Formats: sequence, C-alpha cells, structure tokens
Amino acid sequence: MTNTDKRTPQSEKSGGETLTIKPNDPASLINRELSLIEFFRRVLEEAEDETQPLLERLKFLSILSSNLDEFFMIRVSGLKETFEEGVTTRSPDGMTPGEQLKEIRARLIPLLVEQTRCLKEILPLLRDQGVMVAPFETLTEAERQSLENYFMRKIFPVLTPQAVDLGHPFPYISGLSLNLGLMVGPVREHGITQSLTGKPDPRFARVKLPPLVPRLIPVEGSKTKFVLVEELVAANIGALFPRMHPGKCYTFRVTRDADVEVREDEAVDLLHVMEQTLRKRHFGSPVRLEASSEMPAEMVEYLVSELGITAEDVYRIEGPLDTTGLMSLYGLERPELKDKPFEETLPSGLKKKEPIFDIIRRQDVLLHHPFHSFSFVTNFIESAAQDPEVVAIKICLYRTGKNSPIPQSLIEASKSGKQVTVLIELKARFDEENNIEWAKQLEEFGIHVVYGLVGLKTHCKLALVIRNEGDDLRRYVHIATGNYNPVTSRFYTDLSFFTADEELGADGADLFNFLTGFSRQKKYRQLMVAPANLRDNILRLIKRETEHARAGKPARIIAKFNRLADTEVIRALYEASRAGVSIDLIVRGVCMLRPGVEGLSENIRVRSIVGRFLEHSRIFYFSNGGDEEVYTGSADWMARNFDRRVEVLAPVKDERLKAQLKEILDIYLSDNVKARKLLPDGHYERVKPAPSERRINSQTYFIGS
Repeated sequence: MTNTDKRTPQSEKSGGETLTIKPNDPASLINRELSLIEFFRRVLEEAEDETQPLLERLKFLSILSSNLDEFFMIRVSGLKETFEEGVTTRSPDGMTPGEQLKEIRARLIPLLVEQTRCLKEILPLLRDQGVMVAPFETLTEAERQSLENYFMRKIFPVLTPQAVDLGHPFPYISGLSLNLGLMVGPVREHGITQSLTGKPDPRFARVKLPPLVPRLIPVEGSKTKFVLVEELVAANIGALFPRMHPGKCYTFRVTRDADVEVREDEAVDLLHVMEQTLRKRHFGSPVRLEASSEMPAEMVEYLVSELGITAEDVYRIEGPLDTTGLMSLYGLERPELKDKPFEETLPSGLKKKEPIFDIIRRQDVLLHHPFHSFSFVTNFIESAAQDPEVVAIKICLYRTGKNSPIPQSLIEASKSGKQVTVLIELKARFDEENNIEWAKQLEEFGIHVVYGLVGLKTHCKLALVIRNEGDDLRRYVHIATGNYNPVTSRFYTDLSFFTADEELGADGADLFNFLTGFSRQKKYRQLMVAPANLRDNILRLIKRETEHARAGKPARIIAKFNRLADTEVIRALYEASRAGVSIDLIVRGVCMLRPGVEGLSENIRVRSIVGRFLEHSRIFYFSNGGDEEVYTGSADWMARNFDRRVEVLAPVKDERLKAQLKEILDIYLSDNVKARKLLPDGHYERVKPAPSERRINSQTYFIGS
C-alpha cells in the first residue's frame, strides 16, 4: 500500500495480538478504483516483460493508455462530480470521494513515470531492429526538406491555429485531441515591434493536430522510419504565423467526462435520444490535463485556469503523450517482433462436414475462443439464415463491430421471409454510434429491432433459432460470454455454448418475450437471468456450499470472471470461507474482496491472468457435495450485473462439457507464468514456479491443446 492508504487488512494490538477484521467492517473490502489501478499495473508489467516480443510490449503500453483514458472519462469523472457537489458519502471500503481522488493520483503518478521509462526502453530496442521513431532534430537536411514538403501538402491545409485575445476567446479543447500550445508575439523589424493588435505582449495560441492525419509520419517514404506528427508540425509552426514570432511548442491533451446520463424515463424515441446524448458527450467537463513535462509552469497554470480544473488534475508527461498513437507500428510486417501466430481449430467432432443443426441436436457444443475458431458461431447464424426450415431468428447484439458478417446474415434471413428479431443495446458504452448505424440498417430491411429496456442495459449474449422439424418446432440456443464480433474474438478468451435442450430453449423464448414485449417473467426453468433471479441464485449456490462445509461434506467454489464488486456476494463468500469452503477466484480486473485474512477469508485465494489475450470467459463451478454444477454466461459479480443489466448464466449439464470446463479452470489455477495472486493488502504479486516445477502459461497451453 502507499503511505496515504491507512486501511489495512490486519493490524497488531499492543502485545502482538492479531486484530481480525469482521465481515461487515469497511476494511474488509478493497477500494474499487484502487483495485482497477492494480489491474493497470499488471498490464504495465506485461510491457516491461523483456521476454515479450517488442511490438507486443508496445501494444501493452497502448492498452494501458487506452485504459487510463476510459478510467478518467468514466470513473474519475464520477468521483469528481460527487466531490464537487459536496457529497461525503463513503464508498463500501470507507473512503470519501475526496480521499479516493487523492489516493488515485498518488498511485497513478509513479505508474505514469514507469510507463514513460518503459517506452524509453522499448523505442531504442526497436531502433536496433530497424524500426525507428526518430526525433526530428536527428534528421538529415534532405529528410527534413522531404518532410517539410509533406507538411505543406498533407498537413498545413487542415491546420487551424487558434490565438487567444480580446477578439478570440479561449478555444474549446475537444476530449482526447492532441494539441500544441505556444506563445506567439510580434516580430521586430528595423528595431520596431510590429503588432497587428498594437499590443507587443506574446499571446497564447493552440493548434489542434488533425485526428485524420497519421500520428507517425514516414520519413522519405520509408516503411520503418517515422517522426511524430507533433514534432513535424512544431518544426514548421512558422508557416501558421507569418510575420509573427512563434515560441516553442508544447503538447497537451484534455480528457473530458464521457459518462453522460440517458434520461430514458422521458424518452419517446430512444434512438433519437441516444444520438442527442452522444453529441453531449463531446462537451463533457474536463477531468484531466496531460501536459508535456517541458511546458512552462505559467502555461500550465493558464490552461488550468481556462479549463476550470485544479492543479490536482494535471499530469506532467515526460515523452510522447498518448501512446495509443504508436500502435500503428504494430501493423508493420515484422512477425519476428510479435507473438507467433497460431491456427484456430475446432474440436474433432465438429470438423467433419455435417449440417450444424444436426451436430447441436445430437450433442451440446462448447467452444473456447480464440483457440477454437469463431467461424462456428458465424456459421450458426449464416446457416439459420439460409436453411429453409428455419422460421425465426432472435439475437441480442451488444458489441458487433463495423464489418461483422452476422448482421448481413440477419438481413438475408429477413429477405427470405424469416421472422428476425434483433435486440441492439444502444447504451453499450463507446459502441453507441456503431450500434445506432446497425439499428438503422436492419430496420430498413424489415427486421424487428428492439433498443433495450428502460432502466436496464441488455448485456447478455444470446441467440435463438427456431426450426421446423417434422410436426414440431425445435429451438436451438447459443449462449456466450463474449460479443458477436469476429474481430475481437481473436483477442479475447471467451466461451460459446450451443444446445438444443428443450428447457433452455423455452427459457430463451421467455427471455426474448421479456426483452421485446411486456412480459415480466420472474421464473425460469434452467437459466439464471438478471435482474429476475441471478443474484438470488448465486447467493443460494454459495450458501449451499457453506451448508455442505458445515455438514462435513466436500465444499468447493471456483469462479472465473472479470470483476468482483458486489458487497452482498463478497460477504457471502466470507461466510463460506469461515465455514471451511475452499474457494478459488480467477478475477481479471477489479476485485474488492480481501483474500487470506485470518478469521475472514483464509480459505479464499484470488488470482488474475494477464497475458496475450484479454481474459473474458466466465465459468462458475460448485462442487455441491459431489454432484457438481457448472455455469457459463455473460455476468460478472457486480451490483450492476445483478440489478441493472439483463444477464444470463446457463447450466452446462453434459458431463463431457462439464469436465472440459473444469479442466479449463484447473489450467488457469496451475498458471505460474502469467498469473498474479492478490495479497490481503490489495496488491498483487507474480506466481512463480518452484525450481523443479513445470512452467505453465495457461493461454499458451490452450493454443497447443
């Protein structure tokens, strides 16, 4: 913990007696925001790992920058708003908004220093491999001349310098844009200061770097040598201010609040309201100023004043701002600088050319992406669109991607006369514009498009295909942990579960009736559905293991998911631990539970896997006294997933597939290369193999299995 974090999982009474935390004590919980920063640190560790290929290390730096942007736009902005409103309500772990903001800054500053140090280490190593981001001042005269020609042809025409004086107010600084700030003064000719305004004092000017111009500009057409666009513009800044004296340029960047509120209760047309809401996002309040470490203090103070922020919102960066812009290097054809590609496959039983519905009717199917090809998912939807026996398709689309073939298959199905219903979640954060466009296109082809439910975000990943088979209609169900997005399926670990089980099919039909109509279905045969019964069922399963332990029966919980931040579930896990239940949690990001605290959670172990792929699969295992139960689906253990989202978890009843899921969990629990274990104080440490122990990288294992 940092010196400013005074909450400890355990403390010593005088005389050395251990003071044990009670389950309802705020100190029993880790702060959510600080836990998220610990995840950022694990991402940075991957960039610092010298065993990684260089472009992979650069990729992790880019991911970290992107994560930090979203953190400020959503989490920090919310805390700032409550703090500025004078709210002193404490978080579940006992911190006020002001205390959280102070601790966030204390932890981020050294993280950013380390990120910069890592970038300074990677760039020279890339240069040694022939990939160079060259400082402008190191270029030859010929190279500079070539770049000046490029500047005048490709960049100068789209630049708009914005000076500030009485006639030109301080300009609006768009969120996440990269900018140059400088002071511009009059020149002296023949000993006389020439000034258009009559005032000789230098004035502040801002130049926004156009977002459509590449961040990395090739040097003389080279494919491996580049300069940063901000350095090229700064070197030619005089062209923007003829007969004036431009000072040195300094980069800066503003992050704005993007957590806009959707007034669904007042909306007549949710699609129109979302379009208006997205426009408002561009004008959110500033929450962070990133400025070059070289920027003079006076200029920083001026920006702080004009933006209406405080000095605590300023983050000085030594080196390039926004490393996401360097990700274009990852597109270079340099395979030796990247992870080795692997061939996606399918389980042996799915490789033969057999109609997809025959396969699912004969047996349930489980796929583990990206190790198993996502093509089986797209083929499922495509086959449903083309099969003359299919009469209806219903699907939930959360994040689909711009070029996904799935919406096109749905359009073809509608053209052929099939009844197609698509729920598109317009409130999927940062995918709203893409989803709005898909909604409009699908509606144009007569597809029944539903935009979600008032007050709830539809996060479940579910498809239902109804097929005419003889005298009956049979339902085929796909339940997944990830989105219907073939692109992200290559970078996320996810699960796809296909079944023709009658009860799960009937539950799927009831759920779509709830999503599209006025059904208020509360009871389901097999599915756990939020907000109807998911919370109660998870608590019931944890309590059942607790009772088994107290009765002396085998009691075990293994759960893999993305975030753990629901206090009711955490306290139920504490109670289970105290009863003797053995609990292993594999939590990618936020985890507010403190493991390994005597008298509270000594039977709970928490680990996080951060590696080549973003861990996104969700598996929930309960030993149930020997009658094992395993579930998979879309939900994390957070209040929002239980209470404010439509989520689905499905039981996997096929013993063969249950064994596969248990094996997946066992491999993750055996990982001693990419795994970190959570300590009681909220920090993480790497799991290290013993000298004689076999090294296991879970993701590499799945590639080879």
